[in-house]
Amino acid sequence: MDRLDAMSVFIAVVEHGSLSAASRALHSPLPTVSRKISELEAHLGVRLITRTSRKILLTEAGEGYVGAAREILGRVEEAERRASGEYVSPRGDLAVTAPIVFGRLHVLPVVTEFLKAFPDINIRLTMSDRSISLADEQIDVALRIGQLSDSSLIATRLGAIRTTVYANPDYLRRNPAPVHPQDLSNHDCIAFEGLLSNRFWTFRQGQQEMSAPIRPRLSVNTAEAAVDTASAGLGITRVMAYQARRAVEAGLLVPLLENFELDPAPVQLVHLSQGLMPLKLRTFLDFAAPRLKATLSR
Repeated sequence: MDRLDAMSVFIAVVEHGSLSAASRALHSPLPTVSRKISELEAHLGVRLITRTSRKILLTEAGEGYVGAAREILGRVEEAERRASGEYVSPRGDLAVTAPIVFGRLHVLPVVTEFLKAFPDINIRLTMSDRSISLADEQIDVALRIGQLSDSSLIATRLGAIRTTVYANPDYLRRNPAPVHPQDLSNHDCIAFEGLLSNRFWTFRQGQQEMSAPIRPRLSVNTAEAAVDTASAGLGITRVMAYQARRAVEAGLLVPLLENFELDPAPVQLVHLSQGLMPLKLRTFLDFAAPRLKATLSR
């Protein structure tokens, strides 16, 4: 039995929740996956998982073993990186994630420039407004907007972004502009689900936060859709400033209620804590951080 291979299969089963899902992820036949788990359990003399009809459950021994297996495989991977020269010259693969609009407008140009400068590094860029787990989805570095919920991440602050209310000038000619957040209940609103509530928007009045009810004529799940429909004069929307910047510059949107905005959200590059940071990751952070800081300062 290849113990390292068996550990990898065991971790895949745990991460994907079942033997069949791990089989698909590993591109390995289901009987092979099942056999390797059985061989590992026989070698250890304990049962690691309990199989049910739909999912697997870790035993007490399995819960302890999975952490140890991850640490062992991590050390092996680090040793291989050292041997291959990854810590001597920047090379290898990097997985990067960023929000969709910010990623397309600002991260992708930096990545393109970086790849031209470092031909021995390859990047997989995932753009998603979902908060992706760096550990579970093997992400090396993520651009995050907002306060971090995971205190174990190492963060490099790049700047901050405002969240602002916007409307098209034609809409405001047909409807009196709101002068207070409570006025929004009398307006047609376009709610961006996933970032903000589609029933209430939160503002700051003095030192206190306040919730203002809105009347959504339309709820969408991307910022681009919210910006486009607000630009067309359908109603008032609320998005992050970078998401509306082009529409504002084109005269299609104007900001509203700026005196009631919440504090700007921090923008950070984050990565997992590591013993010795791979040179490819350090090189990317050193390259990307100052460029993104310059973008956010404009």
